[in-house]
Amino acid sequence: MGGHADEREHVRVAVVGSGFGGLGAAVRLRREGVTDFVVLERADSVGGTWRDNEYPGCACDVPSHLYSFSFAPNPDWPRTFSGQPHIRAYLEHVADTFGLRPHLRLNTEVEMMRWDAEALRWEIETSKGDFTADVVVSATGPLSDPKTPEVPGLAGFPGKVFHSARWDHDYDLRGKRVAMIGTGASAIQIVPAIAPDVERLTLFQRTPPWVMPRTDRAISAGERWLHRQLPFTRAARRGLLWGIRELQVGAFTKHPNRLGLIESLAKANMARSIKDPALRAKLTPSYRIGCKRILLSSEYYPALARPNVDLVASGLKEIRGSVLVAADGTETEVDAIVFGTGFHVTDMPIADRVVGVEGRTLAEEWKDGMQSLRGATAAGFPNWMTIIGPNTGLGNSSMILMIESQLNYLADYVRQLGLLTPGGRGGAGGRTALAARPSAVHAWNRRVQERMKRTVWNTGGCTSWYLDANGRNTTVWPGTTGEFRRETRRVDLAEYEVLRGRDTGAGSAAADPVPVGAEEGAA
Repeated sequence: MGGHADEREHVRVAVVGSGFGGLGAAVRLRREGVTDFVVLERADSVGGTWRDNEYPGCACDVPSHLYSFSFAPNPDWPRTFSGQPHIRAYLEHVADTFGLRPHLRLNTEVEMMRWDAEALRWEIETSKGDFTADVVVSATGPLSDPKTPEVPGLAGFPGKVFHSARWDHDYDLRGKRVAMIGTGASAIQIVPAIAPDVERLTLFQRTPPWVMPRTDRAISAGERWLHRQLPFTRAARRGLLWGIRELQVGAFTKHPNRLGLIESLAKANMARSIKDPALRAKLTPSYRIGCKRILLSSEYYPALARPNVDLVASGLKEIRGSVLVAADGTETEVDAIVFGTGFHVTDMPIADRVVGVEGRTLAEEWKDGMQSLRGATAAGFPNWMTIIGPNTGLGNSSMILMIESQLNYLADYVRQLGLLTPGGRGGAGGRTALAARPSAVHAWNRRVQERMKRTVWNTGGCTSWYLDANGRNTTVWPGTTGEFRRETRRVDLAEYEVLRGRDTGAGSAAADPVPVGAEEGAA
């Protein structure tokens, strides 16, 4: 990395990303008294996936009062399930309310992060200059980099092509023949939103999803007034939404056979709108409900019943000019293709940009599957933490609950570093580091994978984006959010190696980091 250390801005903590995870980390750092930090964001505004996904119909499938920070409640959510514009506005509000703007470095893409084992700090190259940091918090999120399949002939398609997470608002779909590729959470929102305006919509379905009704409604002015005037009513609403979902977890993680009743309800939801038995058969999944994420929509099936909407129950095989050819041989001529094909979840691109102790990237370390300690830290990458890391995803509740648990862990991590650092809290720059012990990482992941064996995600008979290329579920947490919060309440120093650098008296520079195992108990 070029340049001298004194030419680079040094910070105590560098946070990468400004979605829920990044902004939450920034708020928590300030609450811990850490103000020497930056939030590096590649885009021109905050919001993460709720900034990037602006497709028609984009909304959350978790109730609004549960899909928000506990420390930043919003009494004025307009609907029980909020739309993308409201969630994005909420995140902008969080950035303003908690004084995060001075810490933001927008239009600043992280190009590489390298661990300096001598100085015990991270060297960070960005598109807007270089930084050094004692600690890195990676909050890029698993739904940040769209995945578009390599379809033969795609490059020669003469029409318009874009991914749902990169919606082209300058292209007017009205009166066009449109192909929607995929039937995930984005697709079931896009199809009803655009079907009334396009000439013809063809949905390419490789695997049908289970879809339950989405009981969305406007939140009345009276309810909002009550939540503003009597905050305990807002807290009670959130608590009820949380408790119901906690009670559901056992069926997903221990007793998938109990999900049969839910399947019956989903089939009834379909039957209300889909009268054609042949179409109903194509839309009925052959796997246990919950194996893939259960989707919520009350408009999806009615949209599929429209006369200008066709379902091709087969994946896209190739493209010949403007004609799309499915695996079953069906041919469809279209003007535009919208890919709703998900994201790089188990192969996050940021992993190629993180270089650890041995000079190996995180992607290389994770080539056989993502692994971390308590969803946060990785062996070989000291003072580096990820928010929404391996096995922290959920199948039925709010990810904000998991993020807040990880923020508790981050807070104690920074606290422990302050106690371990000579000179007190942050007093010695980067001369102390915590490195997750490989044995602790492996022990944690053995526990997680053992619990995963009984879950519907592993036994339900489907192939989902929860699974990596090796068929391992490295995405979902096999327990309740309450369990995860208990597991991440504090940092257990026995799971870490304390690295110290020799105090040279030269600012943050240090040399010859020394593992200090014997001091862990006294820290």
